[in-house]
Amino acid sequence: MVTALSIAPSFRPASKADAAALAALVDIAGEGMPAYMWSTLAAPGQSLLEFGRERAQRDAGGFSWRNAVVAEIGGEIAGGLVGYRLDDPYDLGALAGIPPIVQPLVKLEARAPGSWYVNVLATFPEFRGRGIGAKLLEIAESKGDEVGAPALSVIVGSWNETAARLYRRAGYAAGAKEPAIPFPGSRHKGDWVLMVKPLRNGA
Repeated sequence: MVTALSIAPSFRPASKADAAALAALVDIAGEGMPAYMWSTLAAPGQSLLEFGRERAQRDAGGFSWRNAVVAEIGGEIAGGLVGYRLDDPYDLGALAGIPPIVQPLVKLEARAPGSWYVNVLATFPEFRGRGIGAKLLEIAESKGDEVGAPALSVIVGSWNETAARLYRRAGYAAGAKEPAIPFPGSRHKGDWVLMVKPLRNGA
């Protein structure tokens, strides 16, 4: 019998039809912060998932289906990657207008200008342990090389040792950090940590 455990994952560029799955994955990667932010922006009566899906369906902006790759197992989305090259130079002039809980992340992004930024990397719980995250990081590296980025970058919570271990195994090293600002429903305290991996273009 063919089961999900016996099927190797496949990877493809995301489409607009994947927006709902991407919304769920970004909230997993963001450890609830996206859902909290959506709750402050959604229209009355609009569900958080609906709002997140609309965000993922946009053609522009960092969190867009156009910047995503999804992993599939047996026709079901198992995980995903959202990434893009950060501006260089990185303008912090509008920092004061950004919600305070997001400001530490933006400050860290500014420490890696021009890098290819892993904004979202997540796998649904039932598909973990299948090497999907490692393969998505390989795809991220290929995309960084394609655009001539000098490095890859990602931001990880200091409390998330499982994620940090994955990135260290892939060659990322911890650098700058900023104190995380708790938000309603947040379960964690600590720092946001910028991890960077130089690419051949930056050698």
